Amino acid sequence: MEKIRALIVDDSSVMRKIVERSLRQAGIELEKVVEASNGREALEALRENRVDLILCDINMPIMDGLEFVQQMHTVENAKGVPVVMITTEGSESHVVQALSSGARGYIRKPFTPDQVKEHVLPLLRKKL
Repeated sequence: MEKIRALIVDDSSVMRKIVERSLRQAGIELEKVVEASNGREALEALRENRVDLILCDINMPIMDGLEFVQQMHTVENAKGVPVVMITTEGSESHVVQALSSGARGYIRKPFTPDQVKEHVLPLLRKKL
């Protein structure tokens, strides 16, 4: 199995570590993990790094996850990279907005490694 480079975007450093650990527990081998605490930092990280997967919170200061997903396509390194939103937002309108903005999946907090595996592995099939 090929190793994956992931960008994890969340304003909580603890949650970023939980997401990383959940990816590993889901059996996804990580070559590199890039972290960002908001959408603006994530755009910068994408300009400097090639990644295979982005896991992004919705509610963050400075630039939220929905705005990030809408703007990430302006970054060359982001073209074709799947985004999975991980958030406490549970309303259908947020799900629809995230998916219509370009996200390919949606996981609600709290989550399990099995849920991460279920939502992320199909998006990585082409890579693995």
